[in-house]
Amino acid sequence: MSRRKKLINNTNIPQHQIEMIARCIMPDILAFYESEEGQREFAEWKKQQEAKDKKTADSTTA
Repeated sequence: MSRRKKLINNTNIPQHQIEMIARCIMPDILAFYESEEGQREFAEWKKQQEAKDKKTADSTTA
């Protein structure tokens, strides 16, 4: 039996409208991340995150 994650909505926008918008833009988001440009940008973002994590780890151990 799987549990649904409790949604946190701290806006005045009704949850059903948020979900409706998400259903509309999700195919475009998936298409972007499946494209070469999306893969390239994601790899770049990942490198930046790893560099930031390393910098944070270095500053906490020093």
